[in-house]
Amino acid sequence: EGFEEITYECLNILRSRKVPFVVAANKIDKIPGWVEGEFRPFAEAIKHQPPHVQRRLEELVYNIVAKFEELGFQADRYDRIRDFARTVAIIPTSAKTGEGIPDLLLVLAGLSQRYMLKRLYVSDVPAKGVVLERRDVMGLGSVIDVIIYDGVLRKEDSIVLGGMGGPIVTKIRSILMPKPMDEMRDPEDRFKSVDEVVAAAGVRIVAQGLDDAIAGSPIFSARSQQDVETAIKQVSEEISKIRITTDALGVVVKADTLGSLEALVSKLQEMGVPVRLADIGKVSKRDVVEATITREKDAYRGVILAFNVGVYPDAEHEIESRGIPLFKSNVIYRLIDDYLDWVKKKMDEEKRQTLASLILPGKAQILRGYVFRRSDPAIVGVEVLAGRLKPGYPLMNAKGRRLGTIMQIQEQKKVLSEAVAGQAVAISIRGDVTIGRQVDEGDYIYVDVPPDHIRLIKEKFADQLSKPELELLKEIIKIKRASGRYM
Repeated sequence: EGFEEITYECLNILRSRKVPFVVAANKIDKIPGWVEGEFRPFAEAIKHQPPHVQRRLEELVYNIVAKFEELGFQADRYDRIRDFARTVAIIPTSAKTGEGIPDLLLVLAGLSQRYMLKRLYVSDVPAKGVVLERRDVMGLGSVIDVIIYDGVLRKEDSIVLGGMGGPIVTKIRSILMPKPMDEMRDPEDRFKSVDEVVAAAGVRIVAQGLDDAIAGSPIFSARSQQDVETAIKQVSEEISKIRITTDALGVVVKADTLGSLEALVSKLQEMGVPVRLADIGKVSKRDVVEATITREKDAYRGVILAFNVGVYPDAEHEIESRGIPLFKSNVIYRLIDDYLDWVKKKMDEEKRQTLASLILPGKAQILRGYVFRRSDPAIVGVEVLAGRLKPGYPLMNAKGRRLGTIMQIQEQKKVLSEAVAGQAVAISIRGDVTIGRQVDEGDYIYVDVPPDHIRLIKEKFADQLSKPELELLKEIIKIKRASGRYM
């Protein structure tokens, strides 16, 4: 299937954190004609494939290499790499048959031993880890699935981890590990109880008070009161860096884990989007209130971004009644793109509305022989030479004297909302004007653009006008300055 949105998201996070990685090019068993063999190393499996299968595999690997090159990475199939420090290793695998998995584990182990040897040392100290998720298990209550990456976890230890209301301190009741050949997330939950776990390992911890445990939270084991106090401080400091509550005029961000929250907030800040509140869990009524406060002063920031979380029923009602924009997605970059696209469309629409409310430059010539009425109102035939004329636009002559306001525009007895350059139309002018006095046949007339409109056009909407319209605006400014009506 190649690169998907989630692939780009992961690569961006890995690149930003400078994390080394390898690529598991999965589903090789789906190549038409692939000869399967359970848990074979790739180097062996490829020898059993027909030539056309090998060619197709080469094409698919080449596509991955080419895509990585586009993204600024050097990559190749793992068995062709000489310098793993400079080249991303691609390991063809099949999660279904297990083919290539031995190679994947070998490369991971080899790279870890080669480049992370000092960090692989494990001492007999209290365990450190990360909470993957919290779940309810029948007969056990709330449990947490954890990766222990350093130290030793013992059944008699206390643990400290992040909770929705602050650090959670509790005693371990059970440490459960998957039985051999059994997956951690297997729905049958076939685990065995152990008294001690040495890093690195994935375990399930049973304890009281885990209902509000936060996925992605750091977790520490403690064997003394001093260990507990130190761990509480560490957990509080790490979580406070990610969970944000400020008075800033910014967006409200909710996510399912601390890791995804950190990635989302980091990306928003990188793109210059301020964050007012960032927290874990479903969108709540409080979040809606915070977004409402921001929207009163900044409509573009008064929104809620929800990554992989739901919305409480009372919050849904508040969102609907208050009209707060809610953006939801399970892909970080899609979520941000949806929000930024909305901002752009909203800004473009407001810009169009503001531009439509402005009086824009226009120039026309009164056609000889087409004076239908000389005054009150004057009705004449004109040719629009540049810009546009609209009902309600004020007019002036070439000396800057105000003539009046356009009442109506007609073309062959059809009423128009505007006339643009190149059109010949009839206009009625209400005001202090008499054809033959203030203006005559063959004379040029101009839209009398107000000074504040001129400034706004020059500052914000110059890119919306054509070159002839900008030249005409300069001409109008010159006429108004000469008559003392523009400073």
